[in-house]
Amino acid sequence: MSSGSFESAGIDSKRQRALPVPRANADMKTFTPDSSIASDVIPSANYGERSKGRQADMILLHYTGMPDVEGAIAQLCTAGTDVSAHYIVLEDGRIVQCVPESKRAWHAGQSFWAGEEDINSCSIGIEIINRGHDWGYPDFPLRQIAAVIALCRGIMLRRKVPAHRVLGHSDVAPTRKKDPGEKFPWHSLANSGVGHWVTPAPVVRGETLMLGTI
Repeated sequence: MSSGSFESAGIDSKRQRALPVPRANADMKTFTPDSSIASDVIPSANYGERSKGRQADMILLHYTGMPDVEGAIAQLCTAGTDVSAHYIVLEDGRIVQCVPESKRAWHAGQSFWAGEEDINSCSIGIEIINRGHDWGYPDFPLRQIAAVIALCRGIMLRRKVPAHRVLGHSDVAPTRKKDPGEKFPWHSLANSGVGHWVTPAPVVRGETLMLGTI
């Protein structure tokens, strides 16, 4: 079907474009995706075993922070980059799995949370396609966020991940990272049972202190 046919049917032709599979990955052995809503598998060469058989009970959300999807997928899947994620969520809502959930993807870096320092061993990493702060930081499309919510809910059910252990990269590495950033709609996720959102307390005028009153 031509792109014109998609457009005449009211379907965004960009949604149908082929995913950019890195050339070096074309012959890599694929696998069955863990999530039923993952539309594609692009296997990454970058992963290992979880430390001491640790089971994932955390979901860690990132943005890719790169100017285009092609570069992001290449970075996350090509051998030698030493980075990867279990899933990539595209702007059009498609979900790509790159590493089996049973394996340890390399996405958290030096990080810690609640006494744990090997966050890669206890988490599922999800990279959300977004140029990030260094490239203009666009809004996250609604259908992309809907896909993130659906993906997270499925992982939470399968792996019994509590809502408060759905975190951002900036939560576990606050001195190094700021993704997914201030535009990420955590409140929308929390309304769907994903993540923990606390409504900010209003700023109110307090008692004025003067010199000598303390």
